Amino acid sequence: MCGIVGYIGEREVVPLLMEGLRRLEYRGYDSAGVVVRINGHLDTRKAEGKLDRLVEKLARQPLAGRYGLGHTRWATHGPPSERNAHPMVDMKRQLAVIHNGIVENFLPIKKRLQNEDWTFTSDTDTEVVANLISSYLNGDLRAAVERARRELAGLFAFAVLSTHEDAIVMVRSGPPLAVGLGHDEQFLASDPSAILPYTKDVVFLENGDLARLTRQGLEIWDRDSQPITRATHRLNWDPIQIEKGGYKHFMAKEIHEQPQAIQDTFAGRVDFATGEVELDSLGLSREELAGLERIHILACGTSLHAGLVGKFLIEELARIPVEVDFGSEYRYRDPIVDSRVLALGITQSGETADTLSAMEAARERGGRLITLCNVPGSQATRVSEGVIYTHAGPEIGVASTKAFTTQLVALYLLALHLRQARGLGVDPALTAALAHLPQAVDEAVQLEEQVEEIARRYCRSENFLYLGRGINYPIALEGALKLKEISYIHAEGYTAGEMKHGPIALIDEEMPVVAIATGERVFDKVISNMQEVKARDGRVIAITDRDPAELGGLADQVVRAPRVSELLQPVVNVVPLQFLAYAIGVRRGCDVDQPRNLAKSVTVE
Repeated sequence: MCGIVGYIGEREVVPLLMEGLRRLEYRGYDSAGVVVRINGHLDTRKAEGKLDRLVEKLARQPLAGRYGLGHTRWATHGPPSERNAHPMVDMKRQLAVIHNGIVENFLPIKKRLQNEDWTFTSDTDTEVVANLISSYLNGDLRAAVERARRELAGLFAFAVLSTHEDAIVMVRSGPPLAVGLGHDEQFLASDPSAILPYTKDVVFLENGDLARLTRQGLEIWDRDSQPITRATHRLNWDPIQIEKGGYKHFMAKEIHEQPQAIQDTFAGRVDFATGEVELDSLGLSREELAGLERIHILACGTSLHAGLVGKFLIEELARIPVEVDFGSEYRYRDPIVDSRVLALGITQSGETADTLSAMEAARERGGRLITLCNVPGSQATRVSEGVIYTHAGPEIGVASTKAFTTQLVALYLLALHLRQARGLGVDPALTAALAHLPQAVDEAVQLEEQVEEIARRYCRSENFLYLGRGINYPIALEGALKLKEISYIHAEGYTAGEMKHGPIALIDEEMPVVAIATGERVFDKVISNMQEVKARDGRVIAITDRDPAELGGLADQVVRAPRVSELLQPVVNVVPLQFLAYAIGVRRGCDVDQPRNLAKSVTVE
C-alpha cells in the first residue's frame, strides 16, 4: 500500500514532500524516495528502509525545486532495496514514475520492450510503466500516459513527472488518489491527510480517471478519454474524521480498504515470474515442512471460518490432512499431537484467550507452533516459532472484514508454500491468480449500491438462512455471523446439502435465503438447493459469478460477483455479504462499529 505525494507550484518542494510522506509512512516503510524537476532535468534521492534513512540522505545531498513527487514503498515486485525504490526513472531519463499497486501483465510488456532495446535496472513493474510511457513520449505527456495505460492490466495508481512540460499526469485504476486545489499551486496524495495542512479543497479521482495537474489547475479525463469534471469537496475534518477517511463508519472504510490490504498481504512474498512463494518469517525450514503429517488450525469466530477455507486450500494444494478446531474446545479434549503436527493459531489481534490456550496445549504436546496474525508483537507471535502477518493494517470495527479476507490470502500463500516444500511442483498460474485478486475485490466493492437496495428490501426480516457448498460453505457461515453481529437478526449458515436434513422446515415466504452459487464443482448442486427453497416459497438472494440467466429464474435478487480462480473465489464472495450486513445494520439503527455485547479482542475465556 505505497504512499504517493506530489506538488507543483512555487513552494520549496522537498520539505512539503517529506512532510506528506511522514503522514503516509504507515502505507509502506521498505524504502522511500523523491524526485524534483530542476532546470529541465530530473534529480532523485532514494533510500532503503524507513523514511528517516531518506531524511539522512537529503541532509547529505540536498535537493531544491518547485515541482516534485515523493513515494514510500511497500514492496510488491522485487525485494526492498535502493534500486527498487521509487521514483523510477525511464531509460532515457525523460520522466519519473511513482506507483501504488500491481501491473499484472508487466512481464510480457517488459519482454517486448527488451526486444526493442529498452534496458531495466530494477525488478519492479513500476520501471516497466516508466519505460512504456517513455516509448510513446513525443512531447505530449498526457497522450503518452493515455496510450500506455490502455495496455496495463491490474489494480494501480501512478503519477508521472517529465522533463518535457510543467505538469504532473496521474492515473487511478483502483487505489485512491486525491488532488488538493490551491492558488497557483496543486497537490496530490494517496490519502488526503497528507495534504490537508495546505488545502481543504480536495477532488477524489474515480476509477479509470486520468488527470493532469499544472500550477493553474486540474484537468480530468474518464476511462473513455472524455473530459469530465469531478466534484470538489471541502474537508473540514476533525482527527476522528481523518482517521475514518471520510466514511460514516469504520466498518465501511475497512470493507473499502480490502483490495489494498489483500495486495499488501501477498506483496513481497510472491515471485510472479517463477510462481515461487516465500514465507521468511515462518520459522520452519522447507525440510521441516516437508516432514509434517497433519495440521491443526485453531481459531475462534471469523478466524475459524478462515481456517475452514484454509482446510480446503491446504488439503487440495499441499495434500496434508487438516483439522480445524474451535480454540475454546481444543484443550478440553485430548488432541493427538506430536512433532509431526503443525498447530496454526489464527487470531486477528494475537490476544484471543481461547486461541492462545489452544496453541499452548498443542505446544505442550510436542506440536510445532506458528500463528497467522495481524498485530506484530502480540502474545500469539511471542509464543510461536513463526508467524505469517496479514498486513491488513489497523481494524477498528468490531466485526472483522479486511482481517478476514487477508487471512484467506495468507492461508493461500501458506498452502502454496507447503506445496512447494513437499515437492508437489511450482505452478505460476496459481500465483498469477493472486495478481488479479485485488482488482476483482475492488470490483466487488463497487457492488455496494446494488447490495444496499437488497438491504432496503429485507432489513425488517427477523431470520436469514445462508447456504454454500464446498469451499464456500465457510463463507455462508461468515455471512450469517456478520448479519448477527451487526444487525442483531437471527441468521444461520449451512452447507447447502444439509438444508434438507432439518433447516428446510424453517423456509416460508418470510425467509430470505442467501445462496452462494459460484465456480464449477458444485454449481449445479447449489441450483438444486435453490429449487428446493423456491418450491417452499422462500426468497432467494443469489451471489454468483455466472450470467444470471444460468440461475434459471430461481433468484429473486442476483448479485453478480467478479470471477476469479475457484480457490480464491471466497475472498470475492464475502464482500457483498459484508455490505449486506453493514447496510441492514445501518437501516435498523444499530451501532455497526461497536455492536452490543461484543469486543474487538476477546482476552478472557
